[in-house]
Amino acid sequence: VFVPHKQERTFPSQSLTMERGNHTVTEFILVGFTTDPVMQLVLFMVFLGVYSLTVVANATLIVLICNDSRLHTPMYFFIGNLSFLDVWYSSVYTPKILMTCISEDKSISFAGCVCQFFFSAGLAYSECYLLAAMAYDRYAAISNPLLYAQTMSSRLCICLVVYSYTGGFVNAIILTSNTFTLDFCGDNVIDDFFCDVPPLVKLACDVKESYQAVLYFLLASNVITPTALILASYVFIIAAILRIRSTQGRRKAFSTCSSHLVSVTLYYGSILYIYSRPSSSYSLERDKMVSTFYTVLFPMLNPMIYSLRNKDVKEALKKLIWLTQSDV
Repeated sequence: VFVPHKQERTFPSQSLTMERGNHTVTEFILVGFTTDPVMQLVLFMVFLGVYSLTVVANATLIVLICNDSRLHTPMYFFIGNLSFLDVWYSSVYTPKILMTCISEDKSISFAGCVCQFFFSAGLAYSECYLLAAMAYDRYAAISNPLLYAQTMSSRLCICLVVYSYTGGFVNAIILTSNTFTLDFCGDNVIDDFFCDVPPLVKLACDVKESYQAVLYFLLASNVITPTALILASYVFIIAAILRIRSTQGRRKAFSTCSSHLVSVTLYYGSILYIYSRPSSSYSLERDKMVSTFYTVLFPMLNPMIYSLRNKDVKEALKKLIWLTQSDV
């Protein structure tokens, strides 16, 4: 976890809403990606298309899982919850991005920034835990397929999902309460497209060691620990695959967890890149693009990752289309 060094920036066109005497902030200014009107329009169209595809793709996957009995398994139960998370997760960022692209008003109220920050952290942490639960599910399916249904009971699956949400939002409360008790000074301009730890810390007058300790704790409990659990699960998965004698059996076993492995690599890779580096290597412009990937693009990619190579999902989609055409 880093605490970046403060850099002086001036934005003469933006009026500050800070009382410098007591460091009271009433709103923040989100710089976004660019101030060029043409590029803003282009970005508006791109983000609108990505958001629309994200909502439609994830909602379709949820409908397929709910309606098709062949998809009523623990694996698809977790995938359905992941799609639900992704719709909510993308909705935390994209509507505000769209507004900043077409409006001259780039401000976000202090309360709005707190809410965005809280739900952003809560959903991100929940997804970390959920991906770890999905890794255990894949281990149970490959290591002992005959006992898979008994091992991954409905009660256990529900508990894992509930624990994922609970753990994610409890830790989000800790992070949010500690972040927004910092004293902000200098200016109220956030050089990013959403309220996040790095740009907010850069606006703080003084970051105490206690806050750094909180960041270390949250990084360890919400990112490093789930990562370790996922790695441990895949060590056992690889060992189980190597015990399979037939090549076809090994290929089939690996295909059951390949989508999850791709999803984990993309999501954890981008998060660790941003939040676990020293301040000396921190760059707002570069990390802004990486943040765009895991906040906006990743929720769109997830349903594609889990459905493009999945025969059961394709069959369920064909069945849904056929039923829809029959009704018409």
